[in-house]
Amino acid sequence: MTETTKTPATPPADDTTAAPTHQGLIPMPTAAARALTLGAGIATAVSAFLAWTWTADFPGDLTVYGYPGGLQWLTVVGGVLVVLFALSGYGIRGLRWLAPAGATGPTLLAALGVFATTWYTVIAITVKLGGIVNLEPGAFIAAVASLATVIGAFGLPAGEGATQKAKKASSDYLAAHGRSRWRLILAGVKFLNAYIGKPDTIPAAAPTAPWVQRLTITIVAALALTVFAYGIDAEDQLFVGFLIVVVFTAWALHSAGLFDRFSHLTATNRSFALAMGFVAAIGFPFTQTNDHYANLGVNILIFGTVALGLNIVVGLAGLLDLGYVAFLGVGAYTAALVSGSEFSKFSGVQFPFWAAALTGAAASLVFGVLIGAPTLRLRGDYLAIVTLGFGEIFRIAVNNMDGVSGPDITNGPNGIPSIPDLSFFGFNFGENHDIAGFTIGRFANYYLLMVLISALVVTIYRRASDSRIGRSWIAIREDETAATAMGINGFRVKLIAFALGATLAGLAGTVSAHVTYSVVPNPYQFAGAAPPNSAFLLAAVVLGGMGTVSGPFLGAALLYLLPEKLVALQDKSLLAFGIALILLMRFRPEGIIPNRRRQLEFHETGQLDVPDTTTLTDEPAITKAGA
Repeated sequence: MTETTKTPATPPADDTTAAPTHQGLIPMPTAAARALTLGAGIATAVSAFLAWTWTADFPGDLTVYGYPGGLQWLTVVGGVLVVLFALSGYGIRGLRWLAPAGATGPTLLAALGVFATTWYTVIAITVKLGGIVNLEPGAFIAAVASLATVIGAFGLPAGEGATQKAKKASSDYLAAHGRSRWRLILAGVKFLNAYIGKPDTIPAAAPTAPWVQRLTITIVAALALTVFAYGIDAEDQLFVGFLIVVVFTAWALHSAGLFDRFSHLTATNRSFALAMGFVAAIGFPFTQTNDHYANLGVNILIFGTVALGLNIVVGLAGLLDLGYVAFLGVGAYTAALVSGSEFSKFSGVQFPFWAAALTGAAASLVFGVLIGAPTLRLRGDYLAIVTLGFGEIFRIAVNNMDGVSGPDITNGPNGIPSIPDLSFFGFNFGENHDIAGFTIGRFANYYLLMVLISALVVTIYRRASDSRIGRSWIAIREDETAATAMGINGFRVKLIAFALGATLAGLAGTVSAHVTYSVVPNPYQFAGAAPPNSAFLLAAVVLGGMGTVSGPFLGAALLYLLPEKLVALQDKSLLAFGIALILLMRFRPEGIIPNRRRQLEFHETGQLDVPDTTTLTDEPAITKAGA
C-alpha cells in the first residue's frame, strides 16, 4: 500500500504583513485618509463662501453669501493649500514638487494651519459678539471641515522611520531630563517636530533653464510683496489670523524642503535674486493707500539697516555690543545739527543731504574708533559691559548738554526739533508726488530713499563678508586664539568691524533724524518699550539669523510690526521679546534664516533641518541622492 505524502497546507496570508509599513498616528486606511484630507480641505475652502455670522459688527463683514470677507479669505487660502498638498500625495503631475520627498508632514502642517485659523475666527466671533448664537451654519461647517482635515492628515502614512524617530526623540529627552508636567510637554513638542520634520534626503530638483529659474525668483518676490503688503495692512483679529497662516505655511514649505531648493536657486542666481528683492521693496509704496503703513515700512528699513551693521559686529566678528544704538544716535544728532534746524547750535548751517549723511557716518566712525581702540582688547562679558556703559554714557551726555549741566550743544532733554525735510533737485520729500498715477506721500518718499541706502549697505556688507577681512572676522569669531596664532591681527580686525558697523548705523541715523523731524535722548537706551534701543537691535539680529543678509531685516520687521499690530503686547513687549528669544534659543538657536555654517555648529548632521550634505557656505547641498 502506497503511503500518501501530505503536502503541508499553505498558511493563511497574514494581513498585518501586507499592511503599510509606515502608519499614521490615527490608524485608518491610507486611501481613506487621503480622501478625507482632500474632501475636508475642499469643504473648508468652500465654507468661506457662506455666512459665518449674522451681523457686520465683527470686522470683515462675514455675513455675505458667495463672497468671503476678512478672516474668511485666510481660511480659503489655508483650505487651498491643504488641497494642493493632498493632491501632491496622489502623485499628480505638476504638483509633485510640493512634496519632493513624499513626506506627509507638509500636508499635516497645512491642515493644522487652516484648523487654527478657522477655529480662532469662530472663537473670536463667539467672544466678541457675546455667544455661540451669533454663529451662522457656515461657521459650523468650516469648524467641522477644518477638524476633519487634521484627522485625515494624522491618518496619512508617515515617512520612512518618522514615527520611530519621533518616539526615540521624545523618549531620549525624557530619559535625559526626567518626567514632569513641563518635560512631558517639551517631549510632545519634540515628538511632533521629529514626526513632521523635513526628511533626511530630498530628491534633487531637475535641471531647469536659466530663464525658468529667474522667472521662479520673480514670482516668489511678487508673492512676498503681496503677503507683506497684506500683513502690514491687517489689523486686530485679521493680523492674528494672518500670522497663523503665514507661520504654518512657512513651516509646511520648510518641511517639504522647498526652502532649501529656493536657497539653492537664489545662490545660483544671487545677483538677480538681490535685484528682484529690491524691486519688490521699491514696489511696496505703490501697494498702499495709507501713508501710515509707508511710515512703518521706512522705520523697518531704518532699523533693519542698523541691525545689519550690528550683524557685522555680532554675527561675523562675534563681538557682543550692548550699546550699539549709541552710534545711531551719533548719526542722528550730527545730521540734526548741520541740516538747518532753527534749534540747532549751528542754526545757520544747512548741509545738503549727501554732505549731512557723510558727516553723520564720519562722526559715528570716529566714535567707533575712539570707543573701540581702548576696549577691544577685552573679550566676552567684559567687552559687553564696556559697550553697555558706552551706550548709557552717550544717552546721559546728550541729555546733559543743555547749557546748564554741560555745554549747550544738544538742547538736553528737549532735543533738536524742526529738522527740515530733504530736497533733491527740487524734489521735496515732505510733499506728495504723483508717479505713474500713484500718489506718493512723505513717508513713502523717505521709504524709497531708505531702499537705496539699504541697497548700498547690503552691498557693503556682502563685499566685506566675502573679502579677506570678512574671513578674518569669522576666524576671530570661531577661535580668536587660534586665529591670532595663524597670523591674524585680532585687534585690528575687530576694530575694523567695530568702525564699519558704527559707520553704517550713523548713515541710517541721518535719515532717521529727517523722518522723525526731531531727535531726543530718550530712545537711545539699552532697553525700552519701543525701538530704537540696543536690546531691540540685538534681538532682531539673533531672531532673524546672525551672519545673514536678510535675517536682520526679517527680525526688525517682526519685532517692529508685532507690538504695532498687537495692541495687547504694547505694555508687555519686553516680556514677549524675552519669551520669544528663550523659545528661539531652545528650538532654533541659529535664527529664522540660518547661516549654514552656524547651523552646523548648533545641530548634528541629520538632525532638525540640516541635510547630511550641507556645506559650510550659505549655499545648501540639497540631497544625498543628488550629490
